[in-house]
Formats: sequence, C-alpha cells, structure tokens
Amino acid sequence: MSATHSLFSPLQLGSMEIPNRIVMAPLTRNRAGEHNAPRQLNVEYYTQRASAGLIITEASQVSAQGVGYPATPGIHHSIQVNGWRTVTDAVHDKGGHIFLQLWHVGRVSHPSMQPDGELPVAPSAIKPAGECITYEGPQAFVEPRALETDEIPGIVDQYRVAAKNAKVAGFDGVEIHAANGYLLDQFLRDGTNHRQDNYGGSLENQIRLLTEVIDAVLEEWEPGRVGVRISPENTFNDIKDSKPQITFNFITEKLNSFGLAYLHVLEGDMMGGDSVVDYAQIRSRFNGNYMANCGYTQEKAQTSIQEGRSDLVAFGSLYIANPDLVERFEEHSDLNTPNPETFYGGDAQGYTDYPFRESA
Repeated sequence: MSATHSLFSPLQLGSMEIPNRIVMAPLTRNRAGEHNAPRQLNVEYYTQRASAGLIITEASQVSAQGVGYPATPGIHHSIQVNGWRTVTDAVHDKGGHIFLQLWHVGRVSHPSMQPDGELPVAPSAIKPAGECITYEGPQAFVEPRALETDEIPGIVDQYRVAAKNAKVAGFDGVEIHAANGYLLDQFLRDGTNHRQDNYGGSLENQIRLLTEVIDAVLEEWEPGRVGVRISPENTFNDIKDSKPQITFNFITEKLNSFGLAYLHVLEGDMMGGDSVVDYAQIRSRFNGNYMANCGYTQEKAQTSIQEGRSDLVAFGSLYIANPDLVERFEEHSDLNTPNPETFYGGDAQGYTDYPFRESA
C-alpha cells in the first residue's frame, strides 16, 4: 500500500466506499431493551458515532439458542429486526455506514438463558472454566452438549436467516463473529473441538462450520458486504489452541476464496497473555482488506496503515468514551477517558453521556 494512505483515506468495501479507515469495533454493552431488541437509547449511542468510517455493532444473537449474556440484542425476531431498523435509519441519516455482527455464544451460556432450560451447545462436551453472567447473577459454566452432526445444518441456517434479517433491518453488511471463544471459534480451535466427524480432527474439518456459515451468509449478501472476525490467540472464555500460528495461517488462506469485505483480526490476548502469534504472517496471507484491532492508538494505527500492515483499524474503548473519535483524531484533540465501571449494563451513564469536543 502507498504511504499516501492514512486513517482518513477513503476505502472501497465491495460496492460501498467508506470515508475513512477508522472503525468502531463491536462492543458488548448489555443495554438492549425488552425482547433483546434495540431501543431509543441504542439509537442515540450509535448515531453519536456515525462519523466512523464503519460501525460494527455489538454482537447480536442469530437465534434464541445463541444467547449468552443479559440484555444483549438479537437479530432472529421481528421485534429485534424492527429495533435495529431504527438504529440503521438514524445512522444512515447522519451519513454513516453500519455492519451487524452475527453471534452464537455456543458453550459459554447457561441453561437459565437457553430455550426450555436446555444445555448450551458446543463442538464437544467440554466445560469451560469460570462463570457465566446471568440475570440471576454469576453462575458456574455447565458442561455443554456436543452438537450432533445432523444438527449442524440447522446452526448454519440460523446464520443465513440472521443475515437475511440484517438486510431487512437496513444494515450495510454483516460481520461473522468467529472469535473470542464463541461457537465458531470453539470449532476452529483444538482445545475445544475434539470431534471425530467432518467437523473435527483436522484443520480442514475444524474450519468446515465457518466456511459453511460464510457460504450461507453469501446467499443473502454479496461478498464485499461480509466480514469475518478471528482472534488467533485470545484466551477469553477459556479457549486455546495448541498451534495457533499454523491454525490461523491455514484459516486465513482458506478465507481468500470468498472475496470478503475484510478480515478483522484481534491481534493479541484480551486476558493479558504474552503474544505468540506473528500477525504479519496472517496479514501476508490475506488477499483482501485487513482490519487490525487491539489497543491501537491514533499514532500506531496511522503507522500501521502507512506501512501496509493494515487497511483499517478498529477502536474499542476509545470509541466508548469518544463518540466523535474521528474528529478528535483529525484535530489531535484530547480524548475522554473511558470508565470501565459503566462498560456493561446500566443506562445512559457511561453510554451516551460522554462529551463531544465542543461541549467538553
């Protein structure tokens, strides 16, 4: 990439041009309303951040089975679709671009949040360490139920229907969440996938569910409106892989055949572990737009884009605290400081009340 590109250069994503390369990362905030549907508070939150080159929404469940946290939105019910439509209309009215992140949590749920109190599903019946946050408070994770081979087409179709619903809801595209220890990531990594059928036992089999999900989503969207998120070494949700560099180099090369809008890569471990993956290898193997994410500052992001190590950069906590992050970056203004105590759950405090530059 030419060094003339910057965070503020436009970029083509399929048939859509975005005005800059500053992305609002998908951020779970636990503030959905009744029926896990977006409400007016969510409309205000996303609209405040519409100057981002691209907004990727908080992860949104593809089915009732995919739920794993309180007050997180879905995209499988008409009430949720209608709620998201109010968000996308408002963002578009501000000139913004917005993708929906498609999500199934797999084993990191709890029977209290599952239909009919059923067990969460997973590639293998391996109980994760730790606790699930439920409506009744923290509860220990349970041993999940391993999906039967003949159930997997139904899981794939959950993603297809969710992708179709996202189009009805007015989104510009979708991101498939295959990261952070959730269902698709559980299939990708050998620490959680001990299957001996066509969905486990080799890298070719471990990636099969993800590629089938991509194919299903591409029945509803053109490839240039679909992204995929991976997290090669993130240990969040008690997940691991014995050979992450080999695994994710392989996965990245396989994803080239789809012509995706971008590959979104969490470059590190949210849990603070030492990095063991060379992300330059992943970047060099992907033929499309590469979105970097994990603790980037403006300066680090600018250097990454200028040197061709990424095409877009996603910002998380900085976007929580700075709804006008693009404008602050442009003017090298001081940034608001995020308050972690208000990240998850609550009301407008720590959500829509961070000041804009002119009112700071």
